[in-house]
Amino acid sequence: MNTDCIFCKIVSNQAPSSVVYEDHEVLAFMDIRPVNVGHTLIIPKQHFVDVFDVPDELLGKIYTSTKRIAKAVKKVVEADGISIVQQNGSAAGQDIFHFHVHVIPRFEGAKIPRFHELSVASRQSLDEIAARIRSEM
Repeated sequence: MNTDCIFCKIVSNQAPSSVVYEDHEVLAFMDIRPVNVGHTLIIPKQHFVDVFDVPDELLGKIYTSTKRIAKAVKKVVEADGISIVQQNGSAAGQDIFHFHVHVIPRFEGAKIPRFHELSVASRQSLDEIAARIRSEM
């Protein structure tokens, strides 16, 4: 665990989150600044900076979970598509240096805004959509 990492704090319940999925190695929760309703983050519980640090076997488990979550998100929010985004390094747009995968619901004709332009969602709305996604899984 990295004590300065917000995702490590979420894993250790030192920071709030709206959990969608959890097992002994993977945690998925709603993005606090969602691109669209249903925007979910999938992380390893253990701290790894980027894709180059994550062991191959764990990476496979993360992406297996990502696929399952993406299917549930797509159905629950009735998205036209799903973007699965993963960034490595600040030059690629990574701003939290704990490996994570974005599952972003997409709708015809809508563009993705820049992440820094997004607003913080209410915990209540995040909890509600997380519950709907969990029930679909």
